Amino acid sequence: MIFISLTSAYIFRRGLPTFQGETNTYVRDWGVIDLPWVLLGINTAILVISSITMELARRKATRQAALAPVTSIPGISLGDEGNFPWLGVTVVLGCAFLVGQWLAWGELHARGFFVDTNPSSSFAFLLTITHAVHLAGGMIALMWAAGSSLLHKPVESRRIAVDITAWYWHFMAVLWIYIFLLLGLAR
Repeated sequence: MIFISLTSAYIFRRGLPTFQGETNTYVRDWGVIDLPWVLLGINTAILVISSITMELARRKATRQAALAPVTSIPGISLGDEGNFPWLGVTVVLGCAFLVGQWLAWGELHARGFFVDTNPSSSFAFLLTITHAVHLAGGMIALMWAAGSSLLHKPVESRRIAVDITAWYWHFMAVLWIYIFLLLGLAR
């Protein structure tokens, strides 16, 4: 709901003039922001790849939960399954995305755009910072899910933790693509 509200405000404010008391006129103060598109594109790719690795972690946890009753039977072995740390890769990619966002904000500052430069820069920072805060919350959930795996919690509780985190993580990836398109197309 936050992002729907911010989108509505973004679109509405973009077309709204501002009254200048000194000249008694309305002016359009919506500026064009020179966003670091290459850096934001790399961040988008990182987040999409992290969503894929999160899905692989979710499927692995689901498979382990489904096979847990069979593996608990004495003398039954399913063989050595490849045990790739998909959750760990997702944590690293999530951190890389947040670092990339920090670099993008630094690049905006280097180009002379700050939160208070004009309304369009305010919205660009507001949307990306709000997403980063939500993604940081997802990182906490991701580390909790990874911790439950590392601490060898019961397989079903690990599956639930990974499953819930995966759905949130996928939503963050889709939301970022939406923000990326909004900032790119609705200038």
